[in-house]
Amino acid sequence: MHFKLIIAFVDSDKTDRILDAARGKGATGSTIISQARGEGLEHNTTFLGLNVETPRDVLLLLVEQHLCRAILEGIAQAGDFESDANEGIAFQIDVEDAVGIMHQIQALEDTVEEKL
Repeated sequence: MHFKLIIAFVDSDKTDRILDAARGKGATGSTIISQARGEGLEHNTTFLGLNVETPRDVLLLLVEQHLCRAILEGIAQAGDFESDANEGIAFQIDVEDAVGIMHQIQALEDTVEEKL
């Protein structure tokens, strides 16, 4: 099996909804890094010299390559990424090798077989 890593930067209030959507498309787990900070095309506004930001989470999902596109699209839809430039971003990168994922491979074998 070949894997890809989906990295998503999302508002923390949407994390659970996005993870539910990813699981619904075949993701078997994730790692969440809380309290990330990001900046888009424009600088964040300030109030009395303090940044006014919504908390962000970074979601890391190691997924089987045949399921990756559907999971990525599910994340974008659940997070409303296309509705506003500040809603979030997600992308995938190739994973050359991974260890410690035998339990995921066993769980994915039937799912991936159906897709092929």
